[in-house]
Amino acid sequence: MLAICIPIYNQDVTLLIAELEKQIKGVNHPIEIVLIDDASQANYKSLNEPLSNRHTYIELKENIGRSRIRNLFLKYTSATYLLFLDCDALIHQPNFLKEYFQSIENKKLVVCGGRVNQKEPPNRSHYLNWKYSTLRESVSVEKRLQKPNLSFMTNNFLIERKTFETVLFDERLINYGHEDTLFGFELMKRGISIAHIDNPIFNGDIEDNTTYLFKTELGLKNLSTICKSIDNDPQFISSVRLLEYYFTIQNSFTLLVIRNIYRIGKPIIRKRLESGYGSLKLFDFYKLGYFDELFRKKNED
Repeated sequence: MLAICIPIYNQDVTLLIAELEKQIKGVNHPIEIVLIDDASQANYKSLNEPLSNRHTYIELKENIGRSRIRNLFLKYTSATYLLFLDCDALIHQPNFLKEYFQSIENKKLVVCGGRVNQKEPPNRSHYLNWKYSTLRESVSVEKRLQKPNLSFMTNNFLIERKTFETVLFDERLINYGHEDTLFGFELMKRGISIAHIDNPIFNGDIEDNTTYLFKTELGLKNLSTICKSIDNDPQFISSVRLLEYYFTIQNSFTLLVIRNIYRIGKPIIRKRLESGYGSLKLFDFYKLGYFDELFRKKNED
């Protein structure tokens, strides 16, 4: 059996479920849909609650975070395979589920399908998220296959149950970001290769620049926490481009220059990024400076 697992937070998933139900009718395999709401606002709950008449639907009283909620699905399904989808996903592939069953038949343990964005750029208030996601995260299957475990993302992936029980998401990571980076790394350490197929979801929720910057900062906080918890494991550092560069220049004059420019220019850089006119290089610089600030504070604690 396949369980389609969708963690929900402040999102109407009725269109996503309708498309999945349509595709389930065309697949000759047992499939269930399991939904867990991570303490969403009441208006979103009221939209999604009717789905409980047809599917497993759980509402949590308190928000438990992206890692813990994914592990929790094991409690509510006994399926052999779990297909995780983000709640803001839209499915445009008519054979989306059939493609994953082909991977199951080929006995793949972990499979990523990928993600695509709208081709037309949004207005400037949502430009940063769209540009970064389009140019850095919406990667073709050919590029993902070059570094399979470093291209893992949680928004659209299939995993065999026993494998998932062996490599759970790290529940110490409560906030947003990089739980997928650590999960892919843990799979790699155990010699479990991630298969990649051309079966993308459509990213249906482009965030405004201010929200996206805030979530980026949360992700960098998680990344700093991960580094400390694994004693700056060289393998992990080499798997994240920002970390690899940071630790290369850590004791150099270059970092001192970056640190001073960031300290003085942070408000101006942030304002530029929030306006939607900042380049990805400026965004990279902001992330590097922000991470350096976090990392030094953690080492002082």
